[in-house]
Amino acid sequence: MKYSKILLCMTVFVCLAFQACAQSDPLGTGSSGGTMGSSGDYISPNMGVSSGTNDEGLAGMLHWLNEPVPNFPWYSSETAFYNQAVPDTTFSPFTQYYTTTGTPIVGGIISNPTKFDITKKTPSSVYYGAGVGLAYSQYKSIVPSKTNDLWIQGATNWTQYVVTPLGTWLQLVANAPVGGPAGFYEMIQTDKSASQYKTYQFNQGYNTMNFQADKVGRHTLYFVVNNQPSNVVVVDVFSQAATGSTKPVHAIS
Repeated sequence: MKYSKILLCMTVFVCLAFQACAQSDPLGTGSSGGTMGSSGDYISPNMGVSSGTNDEGLAGMLHWLNEPVPNFPWYSSETAFYNQAVPDTTFSPFTQYYTTTGTPIVGGIISNPTKFDITKKTPSSVYYGAGVGLAYSQYKSIVPSKTNDLWIQGATNWTQYVVTPLGTWLQLVANAPVGGPAGFYEMIQTDKSASQYKTYQFNQGYNTMNFQADKVGRHTLYFVVNNQPSNVVVVDVFSQAATGSTKPVHAIS
């Protein structure tokens, strides 16, 4: 996972260097480019070093590397936060990624992986962290094909971060270039942390499996096949407030 990120960073900055040579304003300070949010909304850039490129996907990737997910206070001593119900607006950018019905997973973290045909369900875009995105075709052109990848599948896009109501189901997609036994890991963080591990059999190539958001907290998921770890995906799970509630969830800025 660490080496994949390093390689990804190197690829990004090589691209930036080529762009700098070709532009009269090498810092790109006059650029008004932005990225697309998880809900399809346009996000204005405020990304520090990422303003050095007019490429929206590369700018978004740089921002993700610097700040992967919102800073909800999972790691603070504010114990009341973990029992706080949040309004629907907290979940609205992520509704394409979860469903309210599904089969409970008994005695494991995910359902048993099954083969996934990427040619029949290719995502339009992939999203890193808090809504910064990259066209899937561009992602595939710069990410090494031999890395283990983990995503949350939506109706049209994939993401590595979701905020979801308690009790919902998510569909995960894993790419394992080398199939075989896989260790799948989950850490759940609230005012205390808990972790679990289970071995699954992964098919070579793309796999799909269900995950149930059955506990409030920050769920961090990743897998290891052939001694190679994947990236992590993060699922923030909250209780859903009654209809009409306007009490916001706080995040630390």
